[in-house]
Amino acid sequence: MIRRLTGTIVNTELTSVVLDVAGVGYLIHTSKPGIDFKLESQQTFWTYLAVRETALDLYGFVTRDELEIFELLLGLQKIGPKSAAQILAQADLPLLKQAVAQDDAVYLSKMSGIGKKTAEKIVAGLREPFEARGYGVNAAGQPHFEPSTWQQETIDALITLGYPQKDARDAVQALPAEIGDTSAALKAALRDLSQ
Repeated sequence: MIRRLTGTIVNTELTSVVLDVAGVGYLIHTSKPGIDFKLESQQTFWTYLAVRETALDLYGFVTRDELEIFELLLGLQKIGPKSAAQILAQADLPLLKQAVAQDDAVYLSKMSGIGKKTAEKIVAGLREPFEARGYGVNAAGQPHFEPSTWQQETIDALITLGYPQKDARDAVQALPAEIGDTSAALKAALRDLSQ
């Protein structure tokens, strides 16, 4: 399976881009508008390959967090790759996590193409997986931790090294405030996790 691609964006469409990787152009369906990506820029996508009888569709996400939520949505009944991508295109991830943690289907039901019953099923279906990954809310009703770009890169690196998602998130969240880049964060998190 193709899990991650890095290359140059050579074409953009409404919901997709063509990513040139060593001379091969991959058509990648994106959860955000293709026009949001700059032509000729370098881009990395975490990817999911959807295999159908008549097609192989590649879906791409800027963060691994987005890819994981996409895969969790696919695990729910009657939600295929197109629907999951549409939900992610419309959803603000912190608000989605908060809605699930607070058992609030109203946020999802406001999205185009999602009715009240479907929204309720999504919230119920995502509750346990979200809790297992540490996507809870604090007393103020806000998500516990929304990682910055370098924090998410550190979490991804720790997961790649074999640490569970929750442990990786907790380790990065516990880092001192003066750490502000992936390299320093990874070293400090590995030190903490090895104790």
